[in-house]
Amino acid sequence: MPETYYPILFGVGLALALGSVILVLSWLLGSRRGGRVKLSTYESGMPLLDRSHKRLSIAFFMVALDFVIFDVEAAFLFPWALVIREGGPALFGAVMIFFLLLVVGFVYIWLMGGLDVGRRATSTPDRRIS
Repeated sequence: MPETYYPILFGVGLALALGSVILVLSWLLGSRRGGRVKLSTYESGMPLLDRSHKRLSIAFFMVALDFVIFDVEAAFLFPWALVIREGGPALFGAVMIFFLLLVVGFVYIWLMGGLDVGRRATSTPDRRIS
């Protein structure tokens, strides 16, 4: 049985060896020229007008993470849809529990403000023109 894995191990070993050889040759033969201008950040051939390391709001990353989680869980529903007729009521009940947990998680994230990416409203005095 282990002899069936020899071609796969050979391929992985060959890929690692070739990658290592290419990296070592690049390091040995490559020039080490550079300076402040060459190492500066540019985009589309144009130098940046301001700093490249800006602070980003974590809210954008949290919404993206929520999207990925719910997208992957929706991918779990696709195979269920293909075998719903053969699975019977037990499979239907299991998937409905899974779907209920998805909805509960989504409502929790929604109520906790995990989908809000705008600025939070602060309590400021009412400044009406009188």
